[in-house]
Parts: sequence; structure tokens; C-alpha cells
Amino acid sequence: MRRRSLSCSAPSSALVHTAILEERNEDLERIPGWLEHELADKPAAHANLARPFLHWILLRRARQRAAFRRHPASADRDLRRRVSVALDFLAWMDQRGLALADLAQEHIDDWIAGATSQRRYLIRYFLKWTTSRRLTRELTVPSIPRQEPQSFLDEDDRWPLLQRCLTDDALPADVRAAGAITLLFGPSTERLCHLTPEHLKFDDKHAHLILGRHPVLLPPQLAELLRRLAEQPQLRPQLSRVHPGPRWLFPGMVPGKPIPTHGMTQKLNRHGIPVRTARNAALAALAADLPSPILADVTGIHRNTALRWVAYARRDWAEYLAARAEDEAVRKRGGRKSGD
Repeated sequence: MRRRSLSCSAPSSALVHTAILEERNEDLERIPGWLEHELADKPAAHANLARPFLHWILLRRARQRAAFRRHPASADRDLRRRVSVALDFLAWMDQRGLALADLAQEHIDDWIAGATSQRRYLIRYFLKWTTSRRLTRELTVPSIPRQEPQSFLDEDDRWPLLQRCLTDDALPADVRAAGAITLLFGPSTERLCHLTPEHLKFDDKHAHLILGRHPVLLPPQLAELLRRLAEQPQLRPQLSRVHPGPRWLFPGMVPGKPIPTHGMTQKLNRHGIPVRTARNAALAALAADLPSPILADVTGIHRNTALRWVAYARRDWAEYLAARAEDEAVRKRGGRKSGD
């Protein structure tokens, strides 16, 4: 199914690239077909709710956002999740003999209480729509509990892996560059994939990379690696040579598009660079040294995200210092902990 959708989207992407077709977001436009496939074995009453929820609310707003700014690669997945959760919720209601008009706050609390992940909290979007249509009374879905990052690449592994990215000619150049950027600065894979030569600034002595509002200084080896990527001829289809689009540091196979985020993640993971844990380790290291506004400005992450990272890093550091102080006190008491 996925292979078919990719093969269908390639010709239209080429026509968009040559300005024969008006540009549209192919990921969004595939969602209606996905929904019809999902509804094949669902009750008609569920389908009659899911279709307008998707078309009138989710897709309409997503298209409006995409018209004014770059469409995040994860947005289509988010829309699918919201519809899937709505369908799960309708099935859950059927099992309990509930209609939409019967829903009370206690039912929402029961739904959330049965959650094994954060996924069930996404029902807020469906219930907001049903309330606006007067299908349900005013109901409250609690905010998703904030979870701190759980997995980090150990510093003893991070630095050798960075050195490998900077020096190992056996690795593909794009893997080396993308891996080094991830290990040093922890940008989102979405931001990483959309880097262009215009994000690089060179002068007589230094090179900088623009991830957020302020450029970050690059190590000489990474600067040279990125310079070569920016200057190398890109293997483009004939259509791209006739109608050149943006030049990407990490170009994809579709004309005028960068490598997709899932493709970049798989590529780095395949070469031994664990993207999620590497990114977490990089952000934690930066957050331990930088105030949150500067962290946001140099990495491009949201200010609130930067605040959470700094709070996490400093609390972790405080706990480490407290543990060290306790160990030192134990040593001075001859191995007896306080209270023994």
C-alpha cells in the first residue's frame, strides 16, 4: 500500500516541480484515501462522524497552515492519529452502550484512566468538534502529562561517535554531516532535512550553521564536510535540471524535495547513529551550559521546550552534586551513611 502511494505521488511531484500543476501537500492529500480504507469495516454511524471531522476540521486547518508555512513532516501522522483515536473512542462507546448525547465527564475520565500511552488524550480534538456541533455537552480532557526524556546516548559513546562522523571516510558524506550536526546540536530531524547551503555562512576564518535565530560556530572538520556537500553537483532528474528548485544539503529522490525525515532517521540509525538518544544527549549537554533563551536561539527549538530542557539539565546536575556530596560525607565518616 505504501509503495503504491509513493509511486503515484512521484509523477505529480514532478509536475508540481515544473509548475504544470499547482503545488499541494501530497502527504495531506493521501489522508482521505487512508480514511476510506480505515472505514471499510466500521459502522456507518462512525463513518458519518469521522468523515466530516477529518474534512471539515483537520484537513481544512492543515491546508490553511501549509499555505503559509512549511508543512511539518509529522503533521499528516498527527491527523491520522486524531482520527484513529476518534474511531477507537466511538468503538469504546458502543461497548458501553453510550451515545454522544449521553457522554458525561465521568466517561471521559474512565477513557483517560484506561490509557496505556498518551494517545488517548488526543480525543480532545474530536470532542471539541462534537461540542461545537452540539453533539456533546461541554467536556474536559486533561492536559497530557509532561514526560521527561528517558533515553540518552552516554557521553562516553557520544564523543567517539562524533569523532567517527568527522573522520571516517568509509561513512557516506551526508551521514557524517547529519550525524555530526545531531550529536553536536540536537536539531529536530525535520529541521535537519530542510537545511540548504543558505544556512551555511563562511568567512576567512570561521564557518557557522544557522539552525535558529543565531548562527552556531562549526568545528573545522564539520565545516569542510558541509562545504563539500553544499558545493557538490546534485544528481538530479532531467526535470530538476530544466526547472531547478531549492538546493538541499540532504536532497531526496523526489524532484525539489529534501530527504524525508523518516528516511534520514533510518539512514542514520542504519549507520550506527541512534538519532533520538543522540539528540537528547546533545540538548542535555547544551542545556547544562546555556540559558534557555540562548538554547532556543541557537538550536531552533521552541522557547518552552528550551525552558524544560534547562530545568531538566540543572535538576539532573543538582542531583549529581548532591550524590557526590553524600558520597564524600560517607567517605569521611568511614563508610557509614547518615542515619546508620
